[in-house]
Amino acid sequence: MPGAAAAARSILTQLHEVMAARTHAQAKLNRIVDIIGEALDSEVCSIYLLREGMLELYATRGLNQSAVHVTRLGVGEGLTGTIAANIETLNLDEATTHPEFQYRPETGEEKFHSFAGVPIVRRARAIGVLTVQHVESRKYEEVEIEALQTVAMVLAELIHNAGLVDEEDLGERSEAQSGQQVLDGLKLVKGLALGKAVFHQPRIHIEQTVAEDIEAERQRVYLAFDKMREQIDTMAGQAEFGVDGEHEQVLETYKMFAYDEGWSRRINEAIDSGLTAEAAIERVQQRTRQRMREISDPLLADRMHDLEDLANRLIRIVSGQLGTAATTGLHGDSILIAKNLGPAELLEYDKRRLKAVVLEEGSLTAHVVIVARAMGVPVIGRVRNVRGLVREGDTLLVDGDAAKVTVRPGQGVLDAFEARLVQKRQRQAEYAKLRDVEPFTRDGERIEVMMNAGLRDDVAMLSLTGADGIGLYRTEFQFLVSAALPQRDRQTRLYRDVLDAAGDKKVIFRTVDIGGDKSLPYLSSEKSREDENPAMGWRALRLALEREGLMKVQARALLEGAAGRELNVMFPMVSEPWEFDAAKEVFEGQLAFLKKRKHKLPSAIRYGVMLEVPSLAETLDLLLPKISFISIGTNDLTQFLFAADRANPSLAERYDWLSPAILRFLQRVVRNCAGSGVELGVCGEMGGRRMEALALIGLGIRRLSITPASIGQIKELVRQVDTKDIGEAMKGWMAQPPQDMRAALSAWAEERGIEVE
Repeated sequence: MPGAAAAARSILTQLHEVMAARTHAQAKLNRIVDIIGEALDSEVCSIYLLREGMLELYATRGLNQSAVHVTRLGVGEGLTGTIAANIETLNLDEATTHPEFQYRPETGEEKFHSFAGVPIVRRARAIGVLTVQHVESRKYEEVEIEALQTVAMVLAELIHNAGLVDEEDLGERSEAQSGQQVLDGLKLVKGLALGKAVFHQPRIHIEQTVAEDIEAERQRVYLAFDKMREQIDTMAGQAEFGVDGEHEQVLETYKMFAYDEGWSRRINEAIDSGLTAEAAIERVQQRTRQRMREISDPLLADRMHDLEDLANRLIRIVSGQLGTAATTGLHGDSILIAKNLGPAELLEYDKRRLKAVVLEEGSLTAHVVIVARAMGVPVIGRVRNVRGLVREGDTLLVDGDAAKVTVRPGQGVLDAFEARLVQKRQRQAEYAKLRDVEPFTRDGERIEVMMNAGLRDDVAMLSLTGADGIGLYRTEFQFLVSAALPQRDRQTRLYRDVLDAAGDKKVIFRTVDIGGDKSLPYLSSEKSREDENPAMGWRALRLALEREGLMKVQARALLEGAAGRELNVMFPMVSEPWEFDAAKEVFEGQLAFLKKRKHKLPSAIRYGVMLEVPSLAETLDLLLPKISFISIGTNDLTQFLFAADRANPSLAERYDWLSPAILRFLQRVVRNCAGSGVELGVCGEMGGRRMEALALIGLGIRRLSITPASIGQIKELVRQVDTKDIGEAMKGWMAQPPQDMRAALSAWAEERGIEVE
């Protein structure tokens, strides 16, 4: 027998003529089974097609012709059904020894011993099965099996074009491709969402499988390999590549596959058999997928997933289809599925239709998570093999609170989830009525309820929520979504636009907080690369003071952007007063520079700090005379107080914000600031939770800066509270902490009819 490529090419050449002939589909399939049988010297060749959920014998050479369109097998039934269900190849020297063997007397197959079959696959689904049988008891050779697999690819195109199968009615295909499934992941951004699955990088559907010019196809693959290798070689500098500490390991695996001569040789051999470049790559991947099912070693299975990822990249390059789903736009409520995602890529999507993101990788510190949280888009990460288990267009339920994705939910589950969404929307509608209501407590205290922002479009939420202003504008978002350091004029435009949109409402700009979990490839340094614990390393103000040019540019951009208006600027992660002095000196230097050149200046400049590092609380007496306001950053403060990295899933929610340690610390800060004239607030997730917000008000906090989604519910809470009442209760609890602070607060609120959950 000639080699696999030659055997397949011989068959494909004849198939090409058959497909071009002006005969009906049945006649074509009848001719095809003869061609395959003759080429492989096989006494039987049969084609089964999936119709109305059953595998129907559609054409045969060697079996009884009276069985055509009569013999039908369920998916998973018999040898043929097993091939379709598992999308796997079978090669048996004695068919009757297989546990799934079933004898169909109408076919007259009792005299045939050897059996081989391959699935006919389209869009990752089995739409039929191609089988061969022989009287002699023998296994088919590897070259024969490979020829069958190649022919099956071309058959898939013919079958689809002829409309011979209902590709949506796949019956009981396999557990991985049908029925309800619940997938677990890592909670990255909370929230609920319902929508249709959309792949960030849409699958390339190969329509032309038979090559017109083999050498032209080979050249296309060579050029695609060159481009792919170039892309892989530049990945090392991309901050979003890799997961947590695995960057180097994953990159090396990608390089290994990208430069693997064996992989490129197998693709070349598939082209030799007469396939187009796209079909050849897919042909090799089908073989790889079948082998993956036999791998029990999880590490090897992961590496095979890496190869799958590279193959998809290669097909996109060779086909010229390099765009993402954002390019074509979303149609209806959508759940985005991706291996990983960058923040700039996320921002390309229509926020009205993007309801959630599900990632195969992803971590709590990924840039995309930071941006998604600001956008209010739920995100679940580390959902293993989600791109293999979910089909484009599947209905998905995303529960970001529980880190679960329900795929193809049953009607009962869907109804219950929709009821939760309706309840959530009703609550939001009630909160929306409070947009123009000022948040006064029952005893007349005015609580400032401000919002956090970081994107230009976020400012529109000021009027939609009725927030008092922006208590934290994260200027680093502009840096995170840029491929290079944003120029001064671009920064200036952003700050001016934000102030214009905010009108007479206050905006507090936090100077750039990068480094640590927000590393940027164009701003990396030896100090940041050496960080074993980035959250407590070379980041935020520490990095900005070292990179004086970076801070000077931002200072001047803020001063020019705020020309004629009040500028509120806040420095992050200040550990000691001298750091504040050094940062203010940079701003004052730029102010003098602009004044000397007669530039229009801000009408007033108010300086403040983020209190995130506990050491700063010990020197407040030295700092208070120099500043106008303090914002307590509860997210970082909590991890520093408890020595618990919030990026570690095991520790992320272990330490309660209502712990006496946190509350007593905050109480001390409130007392130290009393009478100083310095405004004190809290910005962070703690202030956006009703029970925690109640505790903060009881401690004397009168400004909260929270996510826009939390504004309404906190306003509603404020109007139910008497500050003197909760203040007395908190005073007692701080002196003598209850065993369960959360239970004590809940009981106190319930007695007064205050909802805190």
